[in-house]
Amino acid sequence: MKFFIGRKEELYRLNRLKRLKKASLVVIKGRRRTGKSTLVKEFAKEKRFISLSGNPPAEGTTEQKQRDEFADQLCVQLGLPRVTFSTWSDAFRFLNLQIKEEETVVLFDEISWMGDLDPSFLSSLKTWWDQHAIEKSQLVLILCGSISIWIEENILNNTGFVGRITLVIHLKPLSLPESVYFLRQKGCKYSIYEILKILSITGGIPWYLDLIDPEENADENIYELCFSPVSQLIHEYKTIFHDLFHTKGESYQKILNILIDGMRTQEEIRELLAFKKGGTISNYLTHLVHAGFLSEHYQWRLKAGSIGKQKLYRLSDCFIRFHLKYVEPYRDLIEQGLYKKAAAGKLPGWDTIMGFQLESLLLTNREFLFNALRIDPELVVCDNPFLQKPTGRKKGCQIDYLIQTKLNSVIICEFKFRKNELTSSIIKEMEEKCKALSIPKGFGKAPALFHIGGVSPKVEESPFFYRIIDLRDLLAEAH
Repeated sequence: MKFFIGRKEELYRLNRLKRLKKASLVVIKGRRRTGKSTLVKEFAKEKRFISLSGNPPAEGTTEQKQRDEFADQLCVQLGLPRVTFSTWSDAFRFLNLQIKEEETVVLFDEISWMGDLDPSFLSSLKTWWDQHAIEKSQLVLILCGSISIWIEENILNNTGFVGRITLVIHLKPLSLPESVYFLRQKGCKYSIYEILKILSITGGIPWYLDLIDPEENADENIYELCFSPVSQLIHEYKTIFHDLFHTKGESYQKILNILIDGMRTQEEIRELLAFKKGGTISNYLTHLVHAGFLSEHYQWRLKAGSIGKQKLYRLSDCFIRFHLKYVEPYRDLIEQGLYKKAAAGKLPGWDTIMGFQLESLLLTNREFLFNALRIDPELVVCDNPFLQKPTGRKKGCQIDYLIQTKLNSVIICEFKFRKNELTSSIIKEMEEKCKALSIPKGFGKAPALFHIGGVSPKVEESPFFYRIIDLRDLLAEAH
């Protein structure tokens, strides 16, 4: 990648550490391929930088091999003769001797790989920090990794590190406008419709976006990324999943498969899996949320404007959802080079596919949605996908995205990803949803429509919608 885009808030928070005038311990976590290492390199551009990474898990990997790799990387970067460490304490003491009185960033990348095999790793790291590293006022030590569960359990929730961590960054995919700008910087001259097809699958993951070939159209790129037998991403899901859940992968896999077609409550997931009541399913769901695969959406009581106990779980990672739903079932054909439909954009039900994918993409870009609706975030009481279950007194309905404001109004958002313009039938569809949605007395309903293919004059001229938002207009000048 020859350019750096976004991450302004993260860089600001990292750069302000210098004003603290003391050693800083930083944790950066996030999904694989979100650009954690790239962010650190950008931050360390004008500073002395030492980058040390753990080896990926493989048969025959031992704790000593991890230490040997640590030593080799350190000595190569600093131009030192090769050394060997018999313990992690030795390794950290040697590293300490190399940190001088100048601004220095030390990155421990993929820290879970580095220390998972040796029970003494974390205690040695803590001891080194407490006794030596803390005295290096110009030092920023960054612990970074893609396996968020390991980081949560072993560092963030480890009492040994309580009070020692200066900053925690959870790095998310690029925002929707940043992703569009990224592709423009690569030289992609696609229409916004084509760009959204790509983003609905890649989800704003920088590494995936960097694989896009500007000389090919969206469908050709999607085929090459997902359906070609030599695709760079055909084994991506397996790699991610193995890194995160190799010990209990089957149960996690079943949960993801349940959520492919829509949101579910914890109780519904438990019943479908035939799990006994208890904390097991809750732990699995928490792990999947930390991993970035799922998002949890609290339901709320509109009258009180307060969060309820029930949560809906959604498979929120665009790439993972697309892979499980539309790639994995055809893996045998793909590997034989026999699955050609995608090359010409002829996947069955493409508009429906993209509708689900676009919904996931938009729900990870809430600031973008607020700006589009011209809503001050300070006025928002609650916002989430909303599910109203049917009772004897009211019908059920599902809202793509519902926003409750302090002005006693609810904004009922509908997302439509269709290349052709929407006809007046969308008004009838939304009227039924609005009618079914039960709200407190004195509240107002404001329907909003996000679309990509245009709307008919009847829809445009109708007073029914509070806002009709064309994503092509919003993203045309993205930067």
